[in-house]
Amino acid sequence: AVQTQAKIGDSLAEFLAEATPDTKLRQLLMSMSEAIRTIAFKVRTASCAGTACVNSFGDEQLAVDMLADKLLFEALRYSHVCKYACSEEVPEPVDVGGEGFCVAFDPLDGSSIVDTNFAVGTIFGVWPGDKLKDITGREQAAAGMGIYGPRTVFCLAVAGCPGCHEFLLMDDGKWVHVKETTEIGEGKLFAPGNLRATFDNPAYERLISHYLGEKYTLRYTGGMVPDVFQIIVKEKGVFTNVTSPSTKAKLRILFEVAPLALMVEQAGGASSCDGLCKSALDVPILGYDQRTQVCFGSIGEVTRFEEYLYGNSPRFSVPNELEANPRQ
Repeated sequence: AVQTQAKIGDSLAEFLAEATPDTKLRQLLMSMSEAIRTIAFKVRTASCAGTACVNSFGDEQLAVDMLADKLLFEALRYSHVCKYACSEEVPEPVDVGGEGFCVAFDPLDGSSIVDTNFAVGTIFGVWPGDKLKDITGREQAAAGMGIYGPRTVFCLAVAGCPGCHEFLLMDDGKWVHVKETTEIGEGKLFAPGNLRATFDNPAYERLISHYLGEKYTLRYTGGMVPDVFQIIVKEKGVFTNVTSPSTKAKLRILFEVAPLALMVEQAGGASSCDGLCKSALDVPILGYDQRTQVCFGSIGEVTRFEEYLYGNSPRFSVPNELEANPRQ
């Protein structure tokens, strides 16, 4: 692992020079940051009417999620270090002509709430090599998200570099390192996705009743990016999205769950995925459109989630095992 000196106030380029010796990975992450900066402007200046928010892409008027999609493909193509790029909009890899890495992304998570002015965001994961299937999240070289809210933030985790790192977009267009998160503690903050599943998933209903009975603070926007990002920023809390017989899984491992898991776990938190009582980083990704239920949060909250939903939490129930394998 690189023992980087993550100094607050560094530029993104300065941080990456310390975080990884891989020049291709640095180039790819700088290209992603440039796309995220442009998407932030396009979201901020989008025209919303009826059911769509649109902006210009050259001579075209596009819905902002499709515009973000095009900007990301363009950035990865011009980076020259990406072989395949795959978007949640059309979950099939596209050869973008480079070499070194593959990138999967959700171009604009929460696009349906842009018109309400809630925060929305971009999620991406970076895998070395030339495939985005028959892999796991733990093989990621890096993962990140752009958060478009009152502030524009680039949140980044680089494998082998401790912590999860937050960069703020300044008025001059530069990214400045403003926060490093290495520990997620206990705190009564919850973001319960897919609450309708409590209707026919009694275990989930009991868990939600626990949060309410213990007077947890509800912080939920319906946008996965801000609802998970708050765990990293506040250094506490839990996000859940659970299925039931009548509500099927919506979240895709490749585009959303695995990248977010790398960020949360490098920040000191944990994840539970696919009803298997294992980290989202260890679930095999066998298809581009593979979907799952998930929990992100502190180790204590993920332990509680597994105990309520599945009866036990074998990864975290024995202290010695937890100390030996803190990121499983």
